[in-house]
Order: sequence, then structure tokens, then C-alpha cells
Amino acid sequence: MLNDYLAGLRYPFRGLSLIRRRGIRPLVIIPLGLNILLFALGIFLAVHYLGAGLDRLLPEWLDWLRWLLWPLFVIGVLAVVFFGFTLVANLLGAPFNGPLAARVESQLTRGPAPDSGLTWYREAVVAVLNELRKLLYFLLRALPLLLLFLIPGVNLLAPLLWLAFGAWMLALEYADAPMGNHGLGFRDARRRLGENLPLALGFGTGMLLITLVPVLNFIAMPAGVAGATALWVDRMRPRD
Repeated sequence: MLNDYLAGLRYPFRGLSLIRRRGIRPLVIIPLGLNILLFALGIFLAVHYLGAGLDRLLPEWLDWLRWLLWPLFVIGVLAVVFFGFTLVANLLGAPFNGPLAARVESQLTRGPAPDSGLTWYREAVVAVLNELRKLLYFLLRALPLLLLFLIPGVNLLAPLLWLAFGAWMLALEYADAPMGNHGLGFRDARRRLGENLPLALGFGTGMLLITLVPVLNFIAMPAGVAGATALWVDRMRPRD
């Protein structure tokens, strides 16, 4: 289990290398532009509101633990902020993620790019609908988890639960592109990732790290798509 988790953790960083390849770089330009705009806005909002928000969330009786809880709450809140902006970026960039995943898979397998059998227009519509399903899936689970930050005592665990949930959602977010190219819908993607949970959580953790690092977060979306495609090709696709 630990080996699978560590293996999954490496794939987002492999994605950073893959998007620099000739033939793949042109497909990175639009997702890169979207991420720069949205993450710049996310950074501004996080810096502006984080300090005051943390002071309200931490009760007075935990002041003596502030030195430990502060970084946990910072990580947890930043994960929420940046993951929310990741969802928006991927909603806008969804029509471009499928072609990027197809190009990466073609280079990795040295074969033809996968063909979903849909026209580019229908493919874009399906991609956007999948993003909306993921957004609804996220909101239905994120809102109850968010309440944990407000419950004294329980809020000690809230950042860790958020990190685990964020890792799962990031794996689900980016694995959808290569799986969608093979006709797998959102429900199928959840099932495949659930069957390979340590790999998925490792991949999501790696994506979370990239998402939270300034500058690297601008290329998180294309790197995530490329890394998830490599994970699909190496570990998750059906074998003949």
C-alpha cells in the first residue's frame, strides 16, 4: 500500500516533465493562461482573508496549541481555496484536457491517439458536463466537511480530513481526462480510482503539493493531465 502511494506521488512530477516535450507544449498554452489568471486571483484572496479567518476559527482555549494548529489550518484553508480555483480552471479548460491527454498517451505508447468516437464539439460538451458533475460531487461533500472547522475539538482533525479529501478530488479531477478518452464516464473513473486508492491518494497528494507551490501552480492543470495520463498508461488501463 505504501509503495503504491509513493508511486502515485511521483506521477504529477513526471507530468511536469512530459508537458515540456515537443508536440505537447502547444497544447499547454491555453491551460497555462487560465491557471495564471485564476491562481493569481486565488493567491490574492487567500492572503487577504486568511489571517482574520484563522483567528475566528481557533477558540481561545487552544491558544497554547496555536504554534501547531496554525500551519495545519493554513494548509487546510489553502487546500480549499486552491482546489476550488482548480475546479473552476478545469471547468474552463475541460475542452482542451482531452486532446492533451490523447497526445501524451500517444507519445507514451508510441501508438495512435485514443479516439472516443465523438466529434470535437460533442467531446467538449461531454468534458464540460463531467466537470459540472465533479463540481456537484465536490460541493455535496465539501460543505459538511467545512463545518468540522467550526466544531471545537473536532476542528483539530479538520485540516487532515480536508487534505485527504482534496487529494482524492484532485486524483478524480485529472484522471478523468485520459479515462474519458476511452469512453469511461465520471462514475467509471470513481470506481477505477477507488480500486487503486493508494495510487490515487498518492497522485492527489503530489498534485496538492504542486498546486500550493507558487509558480508551479500555474502549470498544475496541464501537469496533472499529463501525469494522470502516464498513471493510466502504466498502472490502470486494461491489459490485452
